[in-house]
Amino acid sequence: MSTQDKKKQIDPIHSFIAGGTAGAIEGVITYPFEFAKTRLQLVDRSSKASRNPLVLIYNTAKTQGISSLYTGCPAFVVGNTVKASVRFLGFDSIKKLLADKDGKLSGPRGVIAGLGAGLLESVVAVTPFEAIKTALIDDKQSKLPKYGSGPLTPFRCVKDLGLRGLYAGILPVSLRQASNQAVRLGCYNQIKTFIQSTSNTPPNQPLSSGLTFVVGAFSGIVTVYTTMPIDTVKTRMQALGAGDKYKSTVDCFIQIFKTEGLKTFWKGATPRLGRLILSGGIVFTIYEKVLVVLA
Repeated sequence: MSTQDKKKQIDPIHSFIAGGTAGAIEGVITYPFEFAKTRLQLVDRSSKASRNPLVLIYNTAKTQGISSLYTGCPAFVVGNTVKASVRFLGFDSIKKLLADKDGKLSGPRGVIAGLGAGLLESVVAVTPFEAIKTALIDDKQSKLPKYGSGPLTPFRCVKDLGLRGLYAGILPVSLRQASNQAVRLGCYNQIKTFIQSTSNTPPNQPLSSGLTFVVGAFSGIVTVYTTMPIDTVKTRMQALGAGDKYKSTVDCFIQIFKTEGLKTFWKGATPRLGRLILSGGIVFTIYEKVLVVLA
């Protein structure tokens, strides 16, 4: 690798800042989709409520106010910011180790880098913050909500959950994040590398904003349908009272399959698809642009 290419390698601090900025903005914009996905995954099979995510969002906003669509959002955004920072820092660091002498990363190595980034973010940020978000959304739909909507609500939830509750779903979360990022970052990196190779663009040169958004959005679509079952189990395991209902992550898989059927694993796929298409486009576009500004 030439001296010029080495200078163009991504600075870890820049990667951390760019990832955090992208995660924060994406979290705020796409949260209503995350809210709808979580509610659909928690809804009881006997409930007659609509399974249409847009109807759910509309009815919630109409009956409980628009602010209800952002129940658990602060915890999600903070978690998303830390998650994205750790994800891109981890991915770029691992990618640097696995890249060839020309700075390129093969498909399998891109998947491995994404896998490592997913595991790292799941332990550091995703598991505890998603536990808070899921508990607050689950509580909001109960007949007698325990938590209010004040600024101290997340802290009350953390106090009640405790360290064990915050990490109760660490196995399904780690499985989801590892598979998510292995597919998402691996897919994004492979398509980006292909486009760069066909246009004779240097490996560290970012794509145009429009192209970055499209590639990121496509990566989001692939991610949703390949990892949805793990996401559903993750949500169930982080719901209030999950410890009394499921013995383990495997038991949760088995119970859902036996009592609710295979299709249940893809419940909430539509709003998650909407969020990850936007998320993929927004995150990768902002990340690439912030890197350019910082550089």
